[in-house]
Amino acid sequence: MAAETVAVDPVLQQHSVDLTFRAVDAGASVSQRLPDLFETAWPAYRAWFLREGEHARACRESGARALAIHMPEMVGHYEELVHAVGGGDLQARFLSQWCPPSVATACSLAVCNRDETVLVRSYDYPSQWCDLTALASRWDTTAVLAMSDCLWGAVDGVNEHGLAVAIAFGGRPVVGEGFGIALVVRYVLECARDAREALEILDRVPVHMAYNVAVADRTGAAAIVEVCPDRPTRVAPGLTAGNRQGWTQWPEHAAMCATVEREEALALAVSDPWSTAATVVGQFLRAPIQRDPAGTAWGTVYTAAYSPGMGTLDLLWPGESWRLSLHGFVEGARTRRVLTVPAVAMTVPA
Repeated sequence: MAAETVAVDPVLQQHSVDLTFRAVDAGASVSQRLPDLFETAWPAYRAWFLREGEHARACRESGARALAIHMPEMVGHYEELVHAVGGGDLQARFLSQWCPPSVATACSLAVCNRDETVLVRSYDYPSQWCDLTALASRWDTTAVLAMSDCLWGAVDGVNEHGLAVAIAFGGRPVVGEGFGIALVVRYVLECARDAREALEILDRVPVHMAYNVAVADRTGAAAIVEVCPDRPTRVAPGLTAGNRQGWTQWPEHAAMCATVEREEALALAVSDPWSTAATVVGQFLRAPIQRDPAGTAWGTVYTAAYSPGMGTLDLLWPGESWRLSLHGFVEGARTRRVLTVPAVAMTVPA
């Protein structure tokens, strides 16, 4: 079937929303701060997880078994977290992130490693459905700073070894057996020390949808990796990506998120012989990469710029920034009033 879209008149339906971004120290254990965050967010998580019916998702045993096979280092954290949030069957299935509901996003990626190595990502998605939380943690021996998703997953982040990782939807209408990408990114940040180890993990852990994953480490080693459930992992040419894996395979999605225009702008920004890390970051804050939430339901919620060498995250918006660091992390919150339009859902074609 065709992708389902909802038309929106951005002029008639614009409204202001307050987006509160939080920086939270999650501590040395998944049971230290995450249960409180889970209690607040669970009604929304639950509604999303059950949107196709209670029995549409994989059973609890399947999720636990998949974690033991593919991410054994995460099993102890998973069991502790499930217990800390009540130990229920539904919570356990959700937190395993094994075969979760399909979700289409947008986002842009680039790595600049000329004067310094910086990984940059814009998060383009309906703001009503975002976690908006930067978590600092040290659950094993590795300190991690990451933007959270589904409580303990991560959509972008950096670890103390100098490895940064970020994702963008791959724009392919395929769904298979695998993990939600956010938990895979968390696993990479917890266990990998450099880009080579990150690539090894991404090559062996199954994902349930197509994603472009950017990795960069403090040595300057970097890659864009295409992962998906129906074909082998591939290292893409270049160090930029939008929401395709080679060519347009879902035209409705590509048109809605303007991926071709963004990909062209990204490639120009990185290939410019005069470009620096600062100029590439600056391009992310201008159209067409920066997408105004007042004009599209999939506008830019934030731009993240990671320095693997310094262990820092700069959360960026036009005219505003917030620097967070693994070293001397400080909790806090920033509230931004944003003019936006109602969320638009897209279903993955069957």
